[in-house]
Amino acid sequence: MNSNRMTLPPEIKKFIDAFSELPGIGPRQATRLAFRLTHDRAQHIEQLAQALRELRAITLCEKCFFPYSSSAGHCPFCSDPSRDTGTFIVLEKETDLIAIERAGVFRGRYCIIGSLEKSGALDAEHEHRLATLQNTIATTAPDGKAREIIIAFSPTTTGDINASRVAQRLRSYTQTISRIGRGIPTGGEIEFADDETLAEALGRRSSS
Repeated sequence: MNSNRMTLPPEIKKFIDAFSELPGIGPRQATRLAFRLTHDRAQHIEQLAQALRELRAITLCEKCFFPYSSSAGHCPFCSDPSRDTGTFIVLEKETDLIAIERAGVFRGRYCIIGSLEKSGALDAEHEHRLATLQNTIATTAPDGKAREIIIAFSPTTTGDINASRVAQRLRSYTQTISRIGRGIPTGGEIEFADDETLAEALGRRSSS
């Protein structure tokens, strides 16, 4: 691959380097995208460039860490007064949150702690986000405790280990701490589960 890239124009090499770092892309798919865009020419290239520029307006919610437009004021979950402030779900990724929202069975609050795949352990950013959740609960929940915190990590080895670590850190901040049920196959990913499976997994959650 490296020897073949010696014949590529520098603009395409730069595109491949940038896009191959994105999740699910990699060098091979990035190369295909680069050639496809060169065939599509100016229209799609400009559309893509504009979409990328507009991402600069996105910021992370200071409470749950879900991305939202900076012109909106607050993320749609933390600013919604109809949502239950006594129940929380802790999850890894924004796509996990979207999957749970799509299932339509949870009306509480969220905390996205970030992907656990790279390090396999809780790093400084994970710890910061958990501390933010602790502060949110302590300052907004009755008696400084949530009614329930649900840990919704994918049922992988890494997810299981870190679910125990997170449960230990949050135990004193909630009346009940639980783990999403095993409706999702072991080794599966929450973001790819269908609505019915997620609803069953949430309904069959167990104490942690």
